[in-house]
Amino acid sequence: MPPVSLSQLRQSLVDQGAKPAHIERILRAWLHALPLESGPANQPVERCFAKSLRLALPECAARLHTLAQVVSEHPAEDGSIRLLLGLADGQRIESVLLPRDGVCVSTQVGCAVGCVFCMTGKSGLLRQLDSSEILAQVVLARQRRSVRRVVFMGMGEPAHNLAHVLEAIETLGTLGGIGHKNLVISSVGDMRLFEALFRQRVRPALALSLHSAHLKTRAALLPKAPVLAPEALVDAGERYARFSGYPIQYQWTLLAGINDSDAELAEIVRLLKGKYAMLNFIPYNATSDALAQGALPLRRPELSRIIHLTRQLNQHGILTRIRHSAGQEIDGGCGQLRARAAAYSDSHNHSFTRSP
Repeated sequence: MPPVSLSQLRQSLVDQGAKPAHIERILRAWLHALPLESGPANQPVERCFAKSLRLALPECAARLHTLAQVVSEHPAEDGSIRLLLGLADGQRIESVLLPRDGVCVSTQVGCAVGCVFCMTGKSGLLRQLDSSEILAQVVLARQRRSVRRVVFMGMGEPAHNLAHVLEAIETLGTLGGIGHKNLVISSVGDMRLFEALFRQRVRPALALSLHSAHLKTRAALLPKAPVLAPEALVDAGERYARFSGYPIQYQWTLLAGINDSDAELAEIVRLLKGKYAMLNFIPYNATSDALAQGALPLRRPELSRIIHLTRQLNQHGILTRIRHSAGQEIDGGCGQLRARAAAYSDSHNHSFTRSP
C-alpha cells in the first residue's frame, strides 16, 4: 500500500471543503501529536470546519496513522530510545528519540552510499520515504516526549531524496514549531543539496560527513558517495555556513588505524582552521558479530587516543567534541535494529514484536 503523500492529503481535505487555513490547522495538530480537530480554545471546530470536513477527519486520521507504526522500542541507558517502525507497505525503518528533546529520523529505506561502517547501506537503497513518512516519525516521537530538535541523520542519504526531505523541513519549520537551527540535515556531500539549500525559506543547519581529509581514504570509507575532494566539501560547507548563520557540523567516525593518525590530524587543522565549523568525533559503534560477517575489520581507537586527538584540535582553535551514537550498549547503530528484525523474521517466519 503506497503511503498517503502530503499533496494527496491536502487535496482530499480540499475536496471536503477545506480552505488553506483549515489545512494548516489540521496539519499543525497532527505534527504536534494532537487530535486533528485541535486548535485555539476560542475557535471550536464546529465554528471553523464545515460539517463535511469534520466528518472526514476520522478517515484522514486513520490514513495518517498507517504511515508509520512502532514495531518495537529499545531504551538505552543514555536516555535515548531506538524505535523500529513499520511502514504501510511492510518496509521497516528506524528513528531515535534523543536526550534533550531531539529525534533522529530516517529519509530512505536503506541507502545507496554504502559507508563501510554503517549497517544501513549493506542492503542498498530499497525505496525513498515520502515527506509524510518522514514527518510521521516526528509525530510518533512527540507521542512519547517533547521534541524541539529534528536531525535528519537516520537511515538514508537525505540528498538522494531531496524533494521529500526539503518538504519535510519546510513543514516542520513552519507548521511543526521547530526552530530552523534545530533542523539539522546530514549529508555525505552533494552539490545538488548545496544549491537547493540556498533557495529555501526554512534554512536548516548542516552536518557533513567528512571522515577523512584524504580523498582516497574518504572514497574507500564512502564508496558510492559523490567524488568530492575534502577541500571542495569544506569550501561548499563554509559558503552555506556564512549564508545561514549556523556553523557546519563535520562528522568524523573514528576508526583505529584508518583515520586517527597524526597525518589526518594535521590535515584537519589545515582544512578547518578559521572555518565557521565544529568537528564531531564519533567513535566507531561496532556491530554485533552476527551482523558484521563479511565486513571490514573495523574498530574504535583507544579512549586515550580519542581524547588526545580532541585536545589537539581544540588547542588549534577547532571546536571538537566527542559524540557517541545513541544506544551503543544495545548494538544500536543505524540500521542494526532493522537488520536484526529482518534476520529474526527470516529465521522464525513471524513478525518482530514489541519488546518489554
